[in-house]
Parts: sequence; structure tokens; C-alpha cells
Amino acid sequence: MAKIEETTEGGWLFECPGCRESHEFNVTPGSNGVGSQLPVWNFNGNLDAPTFTPSLLVRWDFGVKREPKVCHSFVTDGMIQFLSDCTHHLAGQTVLLADV
Repeated sequence: MAKIEETTEGGWLFECPGCRESHEFNVTPGSNGVGSQLPVWNFNGNLDAPTFTPSLLVRWDFGVKREPKVCHSFVTDGMIQFLSDCTHHLAGQTVLLADV
């Protein structure tokens, strides 16, 4: 069963169980429309056991107080390795990607 879903822009989405939302790996070189280049990840092409390199770092501010949040992970062979700088409950753990 596939663990990731292709976007119309040439990226791949996976559901992050730590953040409870989707994160995207961009695998298509190009510009984001404002002159800067989007980062591009390498992808092994396997929908059932995807590997993306390098790591994915997602940062955002959450809530009324604009609390800083971090999700930093490696996706390797269909597993998500959450690094210790994550601000969610799965920091430091490795879990299986959910089916899409």
C-alpha cells in the first residue's frame, strides 16, 4: 500500500503522526514564483517504502501565542525517524509511515 501521495506540483505528501498534518517533499527543481529556489529532495521512487534525502525540517508558529513548533525527520524505507529537536510527542522515535 502506498505511504505517500503525489501533488500536482511534483512533490510528495505524507501524513505526519507527530504533527497530525501533511508534510511535503519537493522533488522537482524550480522556483517558488518569487525568485528563490525551492529545496529539492532525492527520492528513491518507491511508493510503499519511500526514502527521501536529506532530512525534512518544518518550522511554524502555532496558536494565539505564536508558539514555535519544529518537526525534523528522516524518511527512510517507509519509516519516519523523528529527531530530538521535534517539539511533538514523537521526538526521538522511529515509526512506520501510515498508508494513504
